[in-house]
Amino acid sequence: MSVTTTTHLNFRGSAREALDFYQSVFGGHTVAVTYKDAGNVQNESEADWVMWGQVVADNGFHVMAYDVPSAMPYEQGTNPFFVSVRGEDADEISTLWQRLADGSNVLRPLEPAAWAPLYGMLTDRFGVTWVLDVTAPYNG
Repeated sequence: MSVTTTTHLNFRGSAREALDFYQSVFGGHTVAVTYKDAGNVQNESEADWVMWGQVVADNGFHVMAYDVPSAMPYEQGTNPFFVSVRGEDADEISTLWQRLADGSNVLRPLEPAAWAPLYGMLTDRFGVTWVLDVTAPYNG
């Protein structure tokens, strides 16, 4: 069993541009899933925004990003990132979730999502927002 942590950057409408830029700097491969791709469009003008994206390079570089929907508060430079913890073992991720959730504000319970077997988000007592999920292959 193993987990990885990855910086998860937050944008409003410019995540794809940022991912493309980071890929041009660090190399690697970009994947971007839009709200439309995931069947999660809440505002038609944001359908092509990135709901989940990443750049992974052979040199070890890995960054994730998404576009914060307009229905959620966002101010550039304020809360600009999440820490993403990903793993393949649901029991391991669930155990980490339970430990991290103690004294935290749960923003989304750890539960199945359309894009992952388990996904949850919380802000810990230190003000850090964490996203935990069980990885699943993208079939887009």
